[in-house]
Amino acid sequence: MAASKAVAVAAGETLSDAEGHGSAGSPLSESSREQEVEYFGWVYHLGVNSVGHEYCHLRYLLIKGTHVTMYKRDPCEHPGIKPIRKGLVSHTLIVEELGRRKFNNMDLYVLRFYNRLNQTKKGEIACASAGESHKWMEAFEQAKQQAEYNILRGSSRHRLSLDEELNLEGHRPRVRRYAKGLKKLIKIGKGPEMLIRKSTGLGGDLRRETYFEADVGDAIEMHEWRCVRTINGIRIFEDVTNSKGAKGSLLKSVGVVEANADTIFEVVLSLDKHKRYEWDMLTGDLELLDSVDGHCDVVYGTYDPTHLTWWHSKKDFVFSRQWFREQDGSYMILQFPAVNKKRPPRSGYHRLEIYPSTWEIRRLKTSDSSTAKCLVTHMLEVHEDYLCGKWRRNKFTDFDKSIPYALLCQVAGLKEYFGANPAFTLDSPVSIVDLKLSDASSADTEFKDSEVTDEFFDASAGSDSLEDEDSDDEIDLPKAGNLKLKNVSWAILALRRSKGLLERSEFDADCPSITIDPSQFHGSMYRSHGETDTNCWSSPNGEGFMIRGKNYLKDCSKIVGGDPLLELIAVDWFKADNNIEKVALHPKSLVQSKAGKSLPFILIINLQIPSKPNYGLVLYYASEKPVSKDSLLGKFVDGTDMFRDSRFKLIPSIVEGYWMVKRAVGTKACLLGKAVTCKYLRQDNFLEIDVDIGSSSVARSIIGLVIGYITSIVVDLAILIEAKEEEELPEYILGTVRLNRVRLESAIPYGEES
Repeated sequence: MAASKAVAVAAGETLSDAEGHGSAGSPLSESSREQEVEYFGWVYHLGVNSVGHEYCHLRYLLIKGTHVTMYKRDPCEHPGIKPIRKGLVSHTLIVEELGRRKFNNMDLYVLRFYNRLNQTKKGEIACASAGESHKWMEAFEQAKQQAEYNILRGSSRHRLSLDEELNLEGHRPRVRRYAKGLKKLIKIGKGPEMLIRKSTGLGGDLRRETYFEADVGDAIEMHEWRCVRTINGIRIFEDVTNSKGAKGSLLKSVGVVEANADTIFEVVLSLDKHKRYEWDMLTGDLELLDSVDGHCDVVYGTYDPTHLTWWHSKKDFVFSRQWFREQDGSYMILQFPAVNKKRPPRSGYHRLEIYPSTWEIRRLKTSDSSTAKCLVTHMLEVHEDYLCGKWRRNKFTDFDKSIPYALLCQVAGLKEYFGANPAFTLDSPVSIVDLKLSDASSADTEFKDSEVTDEFFDASAGSDSLEDEDSDDEIDLPKAGNLKLKNVSWAILALRRSKGLLERSEFDADCPSITIDPSQFHGSMYRSHGETDTNCWSSPNGEGFMIRGKNYLKDCSKIVGGDPLLELIAVDWFKADNNIEKVALHPKSLVQSKAGKSLPFILIINLQIPSKPNYGLVLYYASEKPVSKDSLLGKFVDGTDMFRDSRFKLIPSIVEGYWMVKRAVGTKACLLGKAVTCKYLRQDNFLEIDVDIGSSSVARSIIGLVIGYITSIVVDLAILIEAKEEEELPEYILGTVRLNRVRLESAIPYGEES
């Protein structure tokens, strides 16, 4: 199967925008509604049979509009074959990325499907790579958009009832497949003929209309990296800013590797010693000790640096790895020293605490469309006393024999490894295929809406029929590369915009403004009164964030953010055993107070933080005028959940804190509605957005790291509504917040007085 991010294109319409922000979540264009996009490819179907045994079967998946069918064989090659699964995608379908899981000695990337209105019915499929799993997520997201459009259009036949969902305990329904009128098929991955060889040699058509963001974030960071060495086609940098929170100095090696991001990610993450021996000059055998979840594991390894160090001692180590794929298709791998009782120090080896490090893999723009290129960065923290002795005294001979040097040279090893294996450098994009299935079967095999009463939840059914149907011989799927995406050249414009202009467009000009008195509103977290205050909040201006400018759709230019449109009036910091939701409806809520009811509009952002106990960070933003119905803010406030999910954007920035936390959080804008589950409550004069961070395994992993350092970090957040149309540009910042060294123990039980 292909190992790449899905950017499906049909009839000139792209599925992903420059940052991954608008990806498949963008509202469907009229042309794409008229011509339904079709996706097909091979996946693994995961489930449990009637006797409680797990199975992992190769299946051919086809998505046409909102219709989904699954086959045992390719229906193009076997025209008479019947589907074994079918159903409709509802706008309430949730697709969750679970990360890596091992099946039959294969590392697969698992996607879980469930309805947010009924989470008891779940199904899972798996792909050979993180990139390909993302393709299918975007394909299902496109189908969800079509489902919502059908509902808004008033098509009652697309309205699903929970009582009509797929019966997971009974026989699978037999349905006729559909084939008539196919115009554009979008192929995800390659067929099973490539699976036996396990080849990663890829290639194919490219879509130049799709953009990809370069190594530029949406929050402004003050870095001062100095190049101190160039060797073997890579550059080695030292951070000369003396970053707060770092235990030593930061070094990084940067190089351009001619391969797609998904393939590089798989190679870096691989524990196969035969593969690592080809590019890693230091690491010996690696062994998986524990798999925490799909995005985190614990690994034991050895160093044999006899050719590096003067003492010629073998070393072993234990480290934990966390990895995730960002919305823009780049990868981040975090590596920490760890302790594990399964592996005490090995005889003849010296137990070493590894250097905390990160891998970052980002696509680059290339003039040659047949070659993928990525910027690979390996960053590590080295003790200060070590650098003073071997780096700053210019004793490069000593440093060249050190373990940090060998680690930094791993980027050069990757560069040469892929250069020596040109088959790995080719991208495998989504293929756009113009074809029809056999006309001989089209007359009797057209998909009928009257038969489709089930929503697509592909999980096993506890029946003999199901077990028999899934008992055929299976073959492995191939691994393939990812889509080559077009890079973006950002033009940074130092522009400031007037808040008054926004008020005239976003708020009702016929209504007089009120004066917001901050002294009337109090939350459980205190407002900062000075730079030395801790466990408090403040509301910075937007100068630390980059947002889409007026000409963004033409030249992808971004501008410095202006003052927030809404005023942050209070912050609550709660804790509870369960998720904290519908805060605005609580009798003791600020929104239900006399002062709260007098405000024209309040936006409540409730960040639900998974932990023990669970925490809730609640931000209250207020306006001085009612929201204009025709404005972008008005469309967001009174729009559908699908529209809100496709526009609700957050930009994070760790202002102060440990560098590993900064790298994990990043500075890229994130469409929260696409990354995690968001629930919206619109009543009276308010809109509440409950953001369930725990709904994503990636988000849970990152927030777990942040909580471990929360008392030592200062974080800025900016809330935006993403602008996608020319008349909506330039973007504006809805609200900001700065959280200064928050203490977990200061959270009050939910429901108590502030």
